[in-house]
Amino acid sequence: MTPLPPIGSPFLYTVFTIAVLIMIAVDMLALKQTGDHKVSVKEALMWTIVWVTVALLFNVWLYWYLAHGEFPDLNLTAEAQQAMAVEASMDYLTGYVLEKSLSIDNIFVFLLIFSFFKIPAKFQRRVLVYGIFAAIALRVIMVLIGASLISQFEWILYVFGAFLVYTGFTMFKKSDEEEDLNQKWFIRMIKKRMKFTDRLDAEHFFTKENGVRYGTPLLLTLIVITISDIIFAVDSVPAIFAITKDPFIVMTSNVFAILGLRAMYFLLADMADRFAFLQYGLATILVFIGCKMLLLAFDFHIPTSISLSVVLVVLVGSVLISLKSKPKTE
Repeated sequence: MTPLPPIGSPFLYTVFTIAVLIMIAVDMLALKQTGDHKVSVKEALMWTIVWVTVALLFNVWLYWYLAHGEFPDLNLTAEAQQAMAVEASMDYLTGYVLEKSLSIDNIFVFLLIFSFFKIPAKFQRRVLVYGIFAAIALRVIMVLIGASLISQFEWILYVFGAFLVYTGFTMFKKSDEEEDLNQKWFIRMIKKRMKFTDRLDAEHFFTKENGVRYGTPLLLTLIVITISDIIFAVDSVPAIFAITKDPFIVMTSNVFAILGLRAMYFLLADMADRFAFLQYGLATILVFIGCKMLLLAFDFHIPTSISLSVVLVVLVGSVLISLKSKPKTE
């Protein structure tokens, strides 16, 4: 099949930006109204449904726009335009599911970070809201850089593929031992350049002690979560380029997946110990996506529908196996 030309246009990017800004405003308004509190499973489930629904509605609208809009520059027949709409919406859906599944690994890291810095549950939502805003900005930058590199050096896809295969195999061997985050070089560097206190001051990121301004553990947690997302983006952004090279589809599916991460964290946080085999499922997905990229060197293209099926089967299978197995005991 002939690759689609990039579908991104000023109009599409404007609609996407407005949709994201509206959802961010709604999220911030909800945070302001409810204040800092422990998010219940019911509330987390409601917000998860909202974020997923918005992402899917955007895909429905994208399909409708591409199928019924006028694109004189492309000079497409009605059948070709319909095929373009189907392929673009399928790429978006596959990319969204892929990014959503890979972001689950972020949740386990968030749990580790919150536990290590002893952040109460009622303050975790505020940290995640600002952390996800930073993650969105970082993802947009990395998508633009990745798209620029691929457009100039197509062989870099094979580098991405090899890296994903390597990362997937390392995840099979990942240790379950809790890490001492204070030994991380970036935390030591941050503490050398800023003053931090071990005392929380409600939901504030800064506090004063004896007239001196200090960062609170909440600020340090926010910084570490932002850095952790940069590390995860190194895996997830190359992975979605295995589905499509279109910057618009890559960016929109990535950002919509990240927007729902906070709600999914609170939905799964209390059940994290039940997903013992999920790590292996995510590792398998990374290896599969990496191999899909490497096979392009031999002109072998795995259809998007098959990629979506594999991701869903592996993800759901690893979750079901985890739920049926006995939870880990202390």
